[in-house]
Amino acid sequence: MNNPNFKHSPNANQTPLPSGGAGGGCLGGGFHFEVCANSVESCIAAQQGGADRVELCAGIPEGGTTPSYGEIRQARRLLDEGAARGLKPTRLHVIIRPRGGDFLYTELELQRMLDDIRICRELGADGVVFGCLRPDGSLDTEANARLMEAARQRPTPSRPTLQTPTPSPSQGEGSLDTFSSDDATSNANQAPLPSGGAGGGCLSITFHRAFDRCANPTQALEELIRQGFDRVLTSGQQPTAEQGIPLLRQLHEQARGRIIILAGCGVNEQNIRRIYDETGVSEYHFSAREPLRSQMLFSNPDVYMGAKGADEDTILRTTARRVSETIRQLKEQ
Repeated sequence: MNNPNFKHSPNANQTPLPSGGAGGGCLGGGFHFEVCANSVESCIAAQQGGADRVELCAGIPEGGTTPSYGEIRQARRLLDEGAARGLKPTRLHVIIRPRGGDFLYTELELQRMLDDIRICRELGADGVVFGCLRPDGSLDTEANARLMEAARQRPTPSRPTLQTPTPSPSQGEGSLDTFSSDDATSNANQAPLPSGGAGGGCLSITFHRAFDRCANPTQALEELIRQGFDRVLTSGQQPTAEQGIPLLRQLHEQARGRIIILAGCGVNEQNIRRIYDETGVSEYHFSAREPLRSQMLFSNPDVYMGAKGADEDTILRTTARRVSETIRQLKEQ
């Protein structure tokens, strides 16, 4: 099965997915690249490097947790500004994960996740990323359905929509009884929001690497398809996507265009070509980070803010150079 000469024409056999569902995924052919961004700065670098999408996360050492309100808001604003300056429009997806550890959530945790999804919609995110499991390693279809329902709801507009009602006999020819001139002025000066986020459509939904902790990946993939997930992020249930090539190929063949397989974990400029050649997967998730030394002039080596022995004087941040170099490995065929 592990044939290094395997070549695949991306999406050749895939049926089109709904444009609002796949969130600008691999529709109509070609590759799509998602950067795991640990900060607003990493989002900016991902866009500069040509990424199609970012997954914004906090708590990377824990596998990714939900970022703050301010992080999401600023990422949305700056990605939009970059697109307005002529950079590639980069979609913003946000992880919904209240803590590190397993993916078995309490009711209180689910309530927080529901609130976080609503906030993401309000802030104009294009998609959300989550996943819930049962104690036996199967998908928690009920919990996932609740989160999906929150993501699929169309947001209530936070500002009035201009309407032109038919004037009643008591009104003048051009009067509007439901909309003031002040409202019209404020709306006229507001730029349209992204179609996937608060500006109108449902959020795109990715099932994250909880998939790599499920007991039966073949069965789980069919359940994700039945539930309506747009894509699944997976390393093929191995520590890295390169090690998970056999299962990634199997999942891609099983999916048959009904769901997007997003290969991630350890994907980089050195191995992305091999992963594609041996699996046919055409969406990739990678971080493209480089170490940045702290600018602190003084540091107390005896005190740690987290795990003892961790390097807390180095910041890992996505760079445009590594993003573009990783993309180049598949773009230049």
